[in-house]
Amino acid sequence: MSQDFERLYGNHHSWLLGWVNWRLGNAADAADLAHDAFVRLLTRPCRFDNAQQARSYLRKMANGMCVDLWRRRNLEQAWLDALAAQPEPTASSAEQQAMVLEALGEIDAMLRELPPKAAHAFVMAVACEMTDKEVAGVLNVSSRMVRKYVAQAMLCCMKLEARLAAGLPGEPGSPPLAAGKAAR
Repeated sequence: MSQDFERLYGNHHSWLLGWVNWRLGNAADAADLAHDAFVRLLTRPCRFDNAQQARSYLRKMANGMCVDLWRRRNLEQAWLDALAAQPEPTASSAEQQAMVLEALGEIDAMLRELPPKAAHAFVMAVACEMTDKEVAGVLNVSSRMVRKYVAQAMLCCMKLEARLAAGLPGEPGSPPLAAGKAAR
């Protein structure tokens, strides 16, 4: 570990921990995210000219990590709510639930990589079962453009499915779900 990193950690860790705790209102989650922020800096070192620049960078990174935590928890809660609504005989095992949550996280990450209109078109067409014409009206585009958007998203889904079937880790730039996503 470099002296620069040790100095950065020593000068800013308690400040970042306090800031994240204020943001999340949970000391345990704050400790985890503050730790993860510095682990990221170990894997992708940055140089800062002054303390203000370092804190600005750390705050921006930690804010993104907070948003990812909230997004992941909302996704998990939606899944748990859906499970709770199922009759008992169709309830999934804990292992199945974990697999579904991981798949939902991968799909969420894939959708966030798409242009917003393509992601929205895909969700409306596939999940909401809207027609091309209905989606086109919502997005204010042509039906042909909706088909292009959905095709673009389907290609991403096929790539994701192939990658998962092959047991490959996340694509470059997309952190593994189990480690806590810190997407853009």
